[in-house]
Amino acid sequence: MFTGIITGVGRIAAVHDLGRSSQHGKRLTIEAPAGYLDDVGLGDSIALNGACMTVTTVDSGQRQFSIDISAESLDKTAGLTDSGPVNLEKALRAHDRLGGHIVSGHVDGIGTVTHFAPLGESWELRIRAPRSLGKFLAYKGSITVNGVSLTVNSIADQADGCETSINLIPHTIRSTALGSLAAGSRVNLEIDLIARYVERMLTADAQPAQATT
Repeated sequence: MFTGIITGVGRIAAVHDLGRSSQHGKRLTIEAPAGYLDDVGLGDSIALNGACMTVTTVDSGQRQFSIDISAESLDKTAGLTDSGPVNLEKALRAHDRLGGHIVSGHVDGIGTVTHFAPLGESWELRIRAPRSLGKFLAYKGSITVNGVSLTVNSIADQADGCETSINLIPHTIRSTALGSLAAGSRVNLEIDLIARYVERMLTADAQPAQATT
């Protein structure tokens, strides 16, 4: 479980194939900020651009750790196959502050940046989300973009999806890897956990009951 408050910006330093077929995943080596890995051990969970991954090796001296990512996860996420900056967040501890919102680290869909430009002292980020996620987005609601907890400023339903506008303050630009985005960039999206359960409660009774044996 996470909060969407990025605790460090790392860099994917190396990507290695775990096999020769499309059914094989990849092993990623990530460089972390100084001191970031001091309390990280094997098996710990760290979110990479919003996708929860398991630490398989850690070398705090070299400031590196590795994760294995399956072909299924690669198919459902973006930005985890090329070298470059990546948002990092360690798993939430029971006594931590919930500074963002409840984030599971499970990517619900991939969005596309349609606009990213300065607006006053801040930046405006517009993202076209898949049409299937549009019903989960609400004005002033929460959305996770590449692991960052953000607030929805506006929503526009379109034939090919749902475009949402988000305002990024200078602190967010400085403290995350979102500043490297541009029009056309693909981003990992996670909808608000509460919206997921509300949708299930509203639709469950409409589904025909299945016989049990």
